Parts: sequence; C-alpha cells; structure tokens
Amino acid sequence: MRIKIVAGNWKMNNDISQTRTLIKKLIDGLKVESTNCGVIICPPFTSLAGANELINETNIKLGAQNMYAEEKGAFTGEISPDMLKSVGCEYVILGHSERRTIFKETDELINKKIHLALKKDLNPIFCVGETEQEREDDKTEEVIKRQVTEGLSKVSSSDMGKIIIAYEPIWAIGTGKNATPEQAQAVHLFIRDLIAQNYSQKIANDLIIQYGGSVKPDNAKELLSQRDIDGALVGGASLKADAFIGIIKAA
Repeated sequence: MRIKIVAGNWKMNNDISQTRTLIKKLIDGLKVESTNCGVIICPPFTSLAGANELINETNIKLGAQNMYAEEKGAFTGEISPDMLKSVGCEYVILGHSERRTIFKETDELINKKIHLALKKDLNPIFCVGETEQEREDDKTEEVIKRQVTEGLSKVSSSDMGKIIIAYEPIWAIGTGKNATPEQAQAVHLFIRDLIAQNYSQKIANDLIIQYGGSVKPDNAKELLSQRDIDGALVGGASLKADAFIGIIKAA
C-alpha cells in the first residue's frame, strides 16, 4: 500500500529567522499528532542548511525547490545537486509550473535535471499540469502525456521508484481554485495508466502521485481520500504551521 506524502513548497518566502520560527512550530505541532504520513519541507536555498539542523532528529525530510542541470561550472546564480546534498536535501522539486511558465523551462531541460538528480541520489518531485486554456480546450490528457513522457524519457525502471510525480493544474495554483476531487482523481489515474504503459503495472501501482493546487485543510481530506491521490504538494498553506499540520492530519 502506498503511503501518503505531503510536501511544502515555500517558494520565495521566509528568511532564516522566519524559517526557524515556522519549523519549530511544525515540530511542536507534529509531536502531538500520530501520523504515518511522510512530510517534506522545501524552503528557499538560503534557509536549507539551517532547516536541516532543526529537523535533523525528526521525521521531516528536506527538499529544494529547484536545481541546475549541470554538476558545476560557470553558471552564475545556479545551484548544483552536490550543493543540495551538502546541506541535507533528499528531495528536489523539478518542472514546477512557475519554472515552466516564468523561466521558460522546457520538457527537455526538465528531463536533463531529472537524470542528474537521480545520478546524485536526489529524489525528484516531478511536476506536471495544464493551463486553464488547455483544460478548456480539452487538451489536459495531451499536455500531461507530453510532459510525463518527455520528462521521464530514458529514465530506467529501477529509478522510477525514486520519483514522485506531482499533478498541479496551473489554473489552480495560488488562485484559490482547485480541481474537484473527481477531476484530480481522473488525471491521477491517467498518469498512473500512462506509467503502466511505459513501464509496468507494478511500477505504476507503487508510484506516489501528489496533488497540488490550492490545497487547504478544509479540502485536503476529500482530495486525499481519492484512490490515486497519494498526498499533496502544498504551496501557500505550507507557510502556516497550523494549516500545514491540518493537511498532514487529513493525509
């Protein structure tokens, strides 16, 4: 049986002091909760080292929000996988819609990042999702199929066990809108069937597929009770300890 995993993507929020305050609240809040849910936090780069020290003796895992597709070199302003590993990261978010839309990252670049992350023993949280226009044009499955197929191109069957896929409909990120549980479940099942076709049914059955897009404590239980939704990639609500813990409890 797949476990639920809830990850918090803090985006460009929280300096070092704010990071410490939030993590301490999370640790205190989770102490009184009995949960078998996996928890990952993804602070900004400047807070990763400090976050790692605070969560060192807890069950909370550390992830980064992005990384570059090269091991080192003249890439001003970029972060390498070895740098992430050196501060305790086990996970890295790749292909987030904001990287795709704002920074124009392509499926080819995201695929290159995934391969490098796997080579360096980082677990990718691989994001896919359609725009509102693509959904209205009935292109959701076409877009998801392209993103999944090209993003995972030449990824081995053995490496698939290290990957989490996060379905994030772009029209639901930070908008207050969210896919209905039925809409989200349908896309999650489509992704799982696609992995079964490209790999095997066992790999598909074992794959963790998170939902992301305005997940909050009051809608988390219904979303996360769907058969093929294995957790959440949480944005804004992960910046508030009570809200994030509420989603973890729902999971």
